Amino acid sequence: MTTKCDQCPLRQLPFFDDITHDQTAFMQRFKTGELQADAGSEILAEGASSAHLFTILSGMGLRYKSLPGGQRQVVGFVLPGDFIGLQSGVMGEMKHSVEATTQMSLCVFNRSELWSLFKHQPERAFDITHLAASEEHLLGQSLSAVGQLDGLAKVAWLLHLFYHRLTALGLSLNRGVPLPYRQQDIADALGLSLVHTNKCLGKLRAKGLLEWSDGRLDVYRHTELAALAQIADVEMPPRPLI
Repeated sequence: MTTKCDQCPLRQLPFFDDITHDQTAFMQRFKTGELQADAGSEILAEGASSAHLFTILSGMGLRYKSLPGGQRQVVGFVLPGDFIGLQSGVMGEMKHSVEATTQMSLCVFNRSELWSLFKHQPERAFDITHLAASEEHLLGQSLSAVGQLDGLAKVAWLLHLFYHRLTALGLSLNRGVPLPYRQQDIADALGLSLVHTNKCLGKLRAKGLLEWSDGRLDVYRHTELAALAQIADVEMPPRPLI
């Protein structure tokens, strides 16, 4: 059964900005359906053009670029509430791929109606711009972490980010959050070898800061983890939801 926009479970979370009744009605017209994606399936392909835009309703995935030598660079992770496919809508084709890590449910929007949104719903159009700016900010943070932190701090930074973002999405339970990614995904995102990533995780575990196993991340000492990751502010301000 397709989720109605006025009954969207994500809109009940304080992590997302409120929208008006008129905006909700427009989004319901903008939405054409829902897509169910199995774990491991490709949702958007690098170099391809998609007729659709998507908001992640549930599940998790990742964004990655394929390099000429066969390597893979993870450029981001996809979590509930994220809006994907805008590159294709604006630039004509995707510059990276998006793959489902778990079973995913996605709200589907017709790309051809994007201009109608900008014309008739300028506040919603600004929200899309806000999300694009937020992605740029996160990319800057990621580049700073990858370029300036040592391996242990890099892993601490990413796991700290996951914990607080997933907590804001209402997914925490008994100090833990679901984290279904592989160590290889973390390594590919941070520019580390799988062996180095595993050693860093072992050190964080030995320090009593966290435990990541069986698809679940438990954080026991938040302040020390943030200090190790050189993070001063963990505030998660509300953000738009398309």
